[in-house]
Amino acid sequence: MYNEKQMSIDQVSGVEVTQLTDYKGHSHHLYFTNPGWYDEGKRLLFASDRNNRSNLFGLDIASGDIEQITDLDEHKRSFLPVCVNPLRPEAYYRDGETFYAIDLHTHISREIFHIGKDWNLHMSNCGADGKHVYISIFHDPEQLIPRFGAAASARVWESHPLSKIIEISCEGGEVRLVHEEKRWLGHVNTSPTRPDLISFCYEGPWNKVGHRIWIMNLLNGKIHPVRPVSGEEVVGHEYWYADGERLGYHGRTAPGRACMFGHIRYDNSEKTDTAFPAGGETGHIFSFDETLIVGDGDGVIKCWKKEGDSYSSPRILCTHNSGMRIQKTHPHPRISPDGKYLIFTSDRSGYGNIYMVPLVEFYNLPEFKKS
Repeated sequence: MYNEKQMSIDQVSGVEVTQLTDYKGHSHHLYFTNPGWYDEGKRLLFASDRNNRSNLFGLDIASGDIEQITDLDEHKRSFLPVCVNPLRPEAYYRDGETFYAIDLHTHISREIFHIGKDWNLHMSNCGADGKHVYISIFHDPEQLIPRFGAAASARVWESHPLSKIIEISCEGGEVRLVHEEKRWLGHVNTSPTRPDLISFCYEGPWNKVGHRIWIMNLLNGKIHPVRPVSGEEVVGHEYWYADGERLGYHGRTAPGRACMFGHIRYDNSEKTDTAFPAGGETGHIFSFDETLIVGDGDGVIKCWKKEGDSYSSPRILCTHNSGMRIQKTHPHPRISPDGKYLIFTSDRSGYGNIYMVPLVEFYNLPEFKKS
């Protein structure tokens, strides 16, 4: 059992920031599309490199107590694609060639799918009814991603790898191939309210992939692009709103143009693209709806608030100062299920650690000024 909780006051916003981990090894929360809370939001699942091994840990939000969940014996693995079942105390992770379910209370794991050594796991996500977990995998016999990380992205995209989206039963382990293409697919995301809907994307350079965001109806297997792009438009970092009907994203209408936030219903209705005042980079963004959006651009956690038909200038919730050199130390801000605080990761101390900051009154925060 660990407890590394410590408080500080952000020097820019004056907001109290709670550091939840403090270890000479990287710790990080799950990818920003994958909520890591469990036990009715009282605990947070995260990954940490401790004692020369990478494992999953559970953090008690109130006390700061940390317990080890997995007991794996090597360090070359990624837990960014891990997901938590919304209705049962389980999480899902890859170890070696195998995909496992683990009970978050008993810490007992069971194999539910054999991925194989030549397949790279891109993302996993659990359906809204808790019955199935969905994974996106792509054929990677040269192990480009494990060997080179993000630097291999262009090579993977150019190779048009065979990609698959697979549905795995959380109860019995039954497996169903729901989609495959000779194209790099990734970021399979499940609607938080509709077990019949998932989104996925064509991964690769945003300006080259064409229509990035796609929706699949799991009942009939049909797919269609969402928020089709034209000309020089780029959109991405898509995620589901809490209503499970709409997706949020950000992008630009052309290179050098001002950024915009957008949201759209899964059937391509209610498209809303909103330009906002210049204010640096958005970074990864997240929100429950269109009213308040958070992002991690320019070394700070920013907030934007919807004001009429536009957005406010960004305000600074706190600094993060992450070097963002590797994916697991990107801040990837994520708002808590109760909407009272957010978590982010930063390596500003030299190692990735997890931080928590309350979502205080927006207009009490200082405005971000691009230098």
